[in-house]
Amino acid sequence: MTAEPNFVLDLTLALGTSAMGGYIAHRLKQPALLGYLLTGLIIGPFGFGLQTDVEQIQALAEVGIAFLLFALGVEFSLTELKRVRAIALQGSVLQIGLTTLLVASVSLLSGSAQTPLQGIFLGLVLSLSSTAVVLKTLTERGETSTVHGQVMLGLLIAQDLALGLMLALLPVLNQPDAVGLALGLALLKILGFLAGAIALGRWVVPRLIQHIAATESSELFLLTVVALCLGVAWVTSKLGLSIAMGAFVAGLMISEIDYADQALGKILPLRDTFACLFFASIGMLIDPTLILNNLSTILELVALIMVGKALVILPIVLGFGYSLNTAVKTSFGLNQIGEFSFVLALGGLEMGLITEQRYTLLLGTIAISLMLTPLWIALAPRVVDGLHRLPMLKDILNRAEEPKLLSVPSDLSDHVIVAGYGRVGEVLVNVLLSRGYSVLVVDNSETAVQRLRNRHVPLVPIPFVYGDADNELVLEKTRLETAKALAITLPDPATTRLVLQRALAKAPHLDIIARSHTNEEIDVLTQLGAREVVQPEFEAALELGSHLLNTLGEPPFDIQAVLTRIRDDRYRTIRPVAQVGEA
Repeated sequence: MTAEPNFVLDLTLALGTSAMGGYIAHRLKQPALLGYLLTGLIIGPFGFGLQTDVEQIQALAEVGIAFLLFALGVEFSLTELKRVRAIALQGSVLQIGLTTLLVASVSLLSGSAQTPLQGIFLGLVLSLSSTAVVLKTLTERGETSTVHGQVMLGLLIAQDLALGLMLALLPVLNQPDAVGLALGLALLKILGFLAGAIALGRWVVPRLIQHIAATESSELFLLTVVALCLGVAWVTSKLGLSIAMGAFVAGLMISEIDYADQALGKILPLRDTFACLFFASIGMLIDPTLILNNLSTILELVALIMVGKALVILPIVLGFGYSLNTAVKTSFGLNQIGEFSFVLALGGLEMGLITEQRYTLLLGTIAISLMLTPLWIALAPRVVDGLHRLPMLKDILNRAEEPKLLSVPSDLSDHVIVAGYGRVGEVLVNVLLSRGYSVLVVDNSETAVQRLRNRHVPLVPIPFVYGDADNELVLEKTRLETAKALAITLPDPATTRLVLQRALAKAPHLDIIARSHTNEEIDVLTQLGAREVVQPEFEAALELGSHLLNTLGEPPFDIQAVLTRIRDDRYRTIRPVAQVGEA
């Protein structure tokens, strides 16, 4: 049985034009997913009508969501999930509840909703954010491991759980007597699924993956990983939960086993391929004529919703003890309307909770808010920086973000400051301590601070400052003027640049070593004043090359000379040709 020629053509067209759209977006210094969205709009039924079978493309797009969340689950271990569990569970309830209340009140007062039930339904639709778009944007920016990235992902995962409850309640919204029963059954389904997932993840999946890996068959390993991802996602869809939730849990099942990195490596090409179809399929839903005919109304809705959601999320994040920096980035990242809101909106249309006109306006609003998400996330660091520059707010914000938890000896001097106590920072601290240097750690993670408190070398605690390293008052507590050096190992590129600039403003002669996240950033950090910039991937390649040259009989002195030349030249001789040109 062969595939329908039209479907093969549609798939080829979607992938080919998405690649072209992503390339154009990249050349214009925009996120690739914006190119995918616009590509879908152009080739879709409301554009040039080149796609003849949008439904099949959208079916494949759901696979993209599954792979996207599966990869996140593999990288986002249970340890990291526990770090944000408080705001993920309690904060998400507050966010959904307050958003729903706000939207219901405004819609009733403005006449957009005739009954409280319609207002509540509209609030639930607008309370959801986009897991796929936010995750893709954070991945492209290298921010999934940052504090604001983890807070966003924690809230999004909780929203996906809440979606299951919303879908369960939707059919009985017009029957108040049945709401309690529907809610109870939905909770039982969620708890039953999570209990089954924990059991499989502990006793079945590790052994299964181990046996498959023992065959040393790459094909079998890939097929098993794909089957696990899609199988768990299918189970959650049958339980009335989201596909995204199932795929994420499937990723968590193997995140703690030895073969997690191998599984991630196998799934990444599939994730990227199918994810671009997902974003293109969203673009296919956008009707330019509808948007143009109702442009002013849709833009007003987009502005109200995105600003309103940001204002709801901002105080919630601050209330859980996170900094203004994290709160602004989180509120700007989650202020869109999620892709699963399409599903809820369609169900509401069938039940008569929203009119056909309201539904079409909602589709346009959701689509535009999704397209604006990468731009909002990119804008957030500039907004934070701008707030700190305002004379009226500068002192207030600095006092609010002054570190309340610190352990710094009064006689500390000639020390090395390490900004960021993640995997890289912890190794660096171990190296420095083993050589007898004094170290001061700066981090805004409670987990990192707890690890420092529980560790003694020997009997002497490691000094630390709990707070955002890019905050001026936090930097003041580190005694930059008497420090020997500063090493920046933070996972957030924007924060790395701010720490570098503000540290040099206070201590111009301080030796600063920074970790680079992209090739382009090497030159940026060097120009900002970093004495040394380290690119982890290049350093791994240099170490491999060093061992290989040694195996081939090269003299150690010559090997060291080669490595020194490459580092002194800021890796230019080994960078990809395009990157050298851009630099």
